[in-house]
This record gives sequence, structure tokens and C-alpha cells, in this order.
Amino acid sequence: MHTTPSLTLGIEEEYLLVRKDTRDLVRQPSDDFFNACTEEMGGQVTGEYLQCQVEVGTKVHAKVADAAADLYQLRSQVALVANQFGYAPIAASTHPFAQWRAQSHTRKPRYDELRDDLGQVVQRMLICGMHIHIGIDDPDERIDLMQQVSYFLPHLLAFSVSSPFWEGQDTGLNSYRLSVFDSLPRTGLPDPVGSHTEYRRLVDALVRAGCIEDATKIWWDIRPSDKFPTLEQRITDVCGRVRDAAAIAAAYQSLLSYFHRLKTRNQRWRVYPNILIRENRWQAQRHGVSGRLIDLGRGEMVPFAELTDELINLVEDEAIELECQPELHHLRDISRNGTSSDRQRATFKAALENGADIPEAMRSVVDHLIAEYLAR
Repeated sequence: MHTTPSLTLGIEEEYLLVRKDTRDLVRQPSDDFFNACTEEMGGQVTGEYLQCQVEVGTKVHAKVADAAADLYQLRSQVALVANQFGYAPIAASTHPFAQWRAQSHTRKPRYDELRDDLGQVVQRMLICGMHIHIGIDDPDERIDLMQQVSYFLPHLLAFSVSSPFWEGQDTGLNSYRLSVFDSLPRTGLPDPVGSHTEYRRLVDALVRAGCIEDATKIWWDIRPSDKFPTLEQRITDVCGRVRDAAAIAAAYQSLLSYFHRLKTRNQRWRVYPNILIRENRWQAQRHGVSGRLIDLGRGEMVPFAELTDELINLVEDEAIELECQPELHHLRDISRNGTSSDRQRATFKAALENGADIPEAMRSVVDHLIAEYLAR
């Protein structure tokens, strides 16, 4: 007998706080700012490792549309509070020109331990991401679906990319965030484990050896949550617009529903070697939606727009059942019209063509991100 997973979802996003006058990061926000955020949003908002970061998390929802509405409300509340202090939040995985060495970390025991454990590597974590939790009640099914859905993690990454700039330079990548994040240990694609018991053995071996305190220190692109009965995807950049985040959430929720349906038919998606998935991960990180990925079934590179149509067609029935078909279809708009990284580069180029120097053009990118943060 197969247990039907709840497939409920929650979305977590990290934002950067900028000063409205300089458009640089707020290095040490007022304590009153975070106190005011807590008064407005309670436990749905927290600080992050760096003081210039804010994290929000939606409540648990059955429908993507409801999670997106919750997320938009949280963004609005953060922006409202920030405005009172002369700050503004931006939803981008890197700041266009800020210097990581100039930032200070939040003084909490957990963050102090991270600094002591990881050294300069963690001090460079001037990056933000989006995590999506989907409720999968059976621990073994969480592991099984994790292995199957990993095939599509590069696709989700490509839709989300928002980190083309680093310290005032165009990196040539669409998600430079991953290049920074991958310097941490225990990151990247998950190890091939066959059951929840096998996964726990892996975690417990690291805990016994004194390498980590618990499973939250395993920072894979996707992992079983150590706090909730969910499968948490973590590969994505934070999206500039809520509707883009909703489209990715719809794809992720629908894919897990599709793979569960295969299980009820004694079928499953083929699990490919990680080296092949890593190649697609790199292609998505480098080119976003403007490039190609390997169709591992066909064994050839395929334009991303074509893969987008195939993904939508694959999970259309699940999206209809989950009532997220409109959000899923928005993936086509992202694929055709570009991502946050594309829009940031276009803004920078237009500013230069209008006579701005490079610092002015970088500030114009921040202005664009401030405006886009609450775009519907």
C-alpha cells in the first residue's frame, strides 16, 4: 500500500538590505529594525549569518498560489519596515558591487561557531538563496524522490538565476552564488543513498567523528529536512519576482507528485550518474535559460526553451490536480523573456549606453532590484 504524500509546501527566501542613499549594503542594521520586523512578522522573519541579510519563511500551504501570496506579504512587510530606517531589501543572490570583506556577521553562538569552523570560506558567504520545502511524509520516499528529482535541479536553477555580478564585475556566470557556496564542505548534489536508514548512517558517522553537530550542516542542493517531514530543494537563487519563485515552486511540487505517481505504478525515473547532472548544473549556472542542457535520455545538448516545454508537458496533469497550472506555465515566460540575471545585465548595459560610468551603472542595477522586489 502506498501512502500519499501531503505535498504541502513552504518557501524560504533570503534578502539583502541596502542603504537607499548609497545603494551599498547596510553593514550593521539598527537593532530596532529587526525588532520591528519581529513585531510585524513574528517567527516568519529572522536574521542571517551576515548582518546585511534577512530571511523570511512562509507558513505551510497546500497550494502554490497561497504560498506565493504569503511570500508577497512578507516581502511587503520587510520593505515597509526597512523604509522606516532608510533601507530597502533586494531579492538577488549577490549584490552588484558590495565588498564581502566589509561585512560583519551576526553575533550568535551558531554563527560564531561557523566562523571558527570554516574560516574565510564562510566570511565570503555574501549570497542569498531560495529554499522550497515539499511535504513527503514517508522518510524512505523522501530519499527515493530526492534521487529522482535531482535530474531536474539544474532546470530549477536556470529559471532562478539572479547573481551575475560580484564586487563590481560581471562574472560571466548567471549564478555566481553557487561558485561561492560550493566552497563550503558538504555541498552540491546529494550522495547516492538508497534509504532513509542509509542516509542516517551517513549523517551519524559525521556526527560521531565530530565533524558536524547534526544534519543541518549537510548543505546539499536538495536534502531531507532535519526539522520538518519535507524534501527541501536548495539549489535555486532567490528570484527577483515572486511570480518567478511561484513558477519554480509549482514545477518542484508537480515533479514530486509525478514521481510519486510513478511509484504507485511500480515505475521510477532513471537515476543518472552525478557527473552528468553536475554538467547540467554547470551549464545552468553559466548560461541560465539562454543556453542548453544535456537531455540525458537522448544523449545530446538541447536548447533550454525546448526542455521547458517538455518539463511542463511532463507534469501538466499533476499541476492541474494541484491547482498550480498557471504558475507552472509561467516557466515559459521566464524561458523566453529571461531571468533576473538577464534583466540586471540589461539594466547595466542601458545605463552605460546612456552615459553612466561603471559605478553609476552598478547603482542603477540596485535601483532596478529595489523596484522589482515588489513587482507582481
